[in-house]
Amino acid sequence: MEQLKRTPLYREYKENAKFINFFGWELPVQFTGVIHEHEVTRTKASLFDVSHMGQIVIKGAGSKNFLQYMVTNDVAKLVPNKIQYTPMCNEKGGTIDDFLIYMIADDEYLLVVNASNIEKDVTWLKKHAVHYKDVSIIDKSDTYALLALQGPFAEKILQKLTDESLKALKYFSFSPNTQIKELPEQVIISRTGYTGEDGFEIYVKKQVSRKLWNLLLETGKEFGLEPAGLGARDTLRFEACLPLYGQELSEWITPIEAGLAFAVKLNKNSDFIGKQVLKRQMKNGINKQIVGIEMIEKGIPRIGYSVFNEREKEVGTVTSGTFSPTLKKNLGLALIDVKEISIGSTVWVEIRKRKVKAMIVKTPFYRRER
Repeated sequence: MEQLKRTPLYREYKENAKFINFFGWELPVQFTGVIHEHEVTRTKASLFDVSHMGQIVIKGAGSKNFLQYMVTNDVAKLVPNKIQYTPMCNEKGGTIDDFLIYMIADDEYLLVVNASNIEKDVTWLKKHAVHYKDVSIIDKSDTYALLALQGPFAEKILQKLTDESLKALKYFSFSPNTQIKELPEQVIISRTGYTGEDGFEIYVKKQVSRKLWNLLLETGKEFGLEPAGLGARDTLRFEACLPLYGQELSEWITPIEAGLAFAVKLNKNSDFIGKQVLKRQMKNGINKQIVGIEMIEKGIPRIGYSVFNEREKEVGTVTSGTFSPTLKKNLGLALIDVKEISIGSTVWVEIRKRKVKAMIVKTPFYRRER
């Protein structure tokens, strides 16, 4: 029987959560219910344990040039304490992974990668680093625990625990040395998240992570803060149309096909892996693209379900789908032939051998008021 990995916070909620096997991790899928946790995040605040995410440090004088070659975004645009989202592609333009790059200093970067891809990413990076002098790749995934505090009251809750002004911390920025009251060590706080809400992700040494978890929950009681699991995290990111690796992105789906052209910088002052394929796609167009679908008839479009046009020709596949707790609709994301894509056009999703009517709609499904 497979021995599942556990985060350092497992003991804090092992009696109160329902667990799933997530790529070899025993992680909480829910505490009080997915829909409830989803709504709490949208209206108050929730605390997520996302310590399964990977952290890879790139260090050395050649780090910037190395990353410029490895990723599609323009790392040269980063300055210390800023964050950048980027895909990392293979030679065919397919996506090896998508992640955040934290610029620590001119010669040091922190990559926060998907849990399912940690080993693959490290291997891929090391394979190409041999061509660069003075570049070190260090897997720090076992060093940190990662807590995500998300929701409208996230800033008010966290501000009670630090003298540092969080209002001054802008979106996709981070503070590398924040002192949290009652904690012996400083933490990294970034204004980022995977829910479509305002919030923070907090990187803390594993040995003090349980103390921080409980401190946040106690401090947030007056604001209605509750713990939340992977189930709500998925429905939240889905409504905001944030891609999930292995579904909207994969080694067979390019960033252009996934609607991530904003993170592909063809004009940056560097070649990068997959550039020629992505350049052709940008110039000549693509054959398939991720789009939003809304069910007109009853049914939920689940991952892997086939999508058909009005001539009953199969034209795509659902990559994500669920009942939207915020919008009260059955929605999906699907990879569909571009010639079939027109906002408002009708498609059919095959659900249990029955074709169910849907239509193509604009994305994102949900965007918070700022």
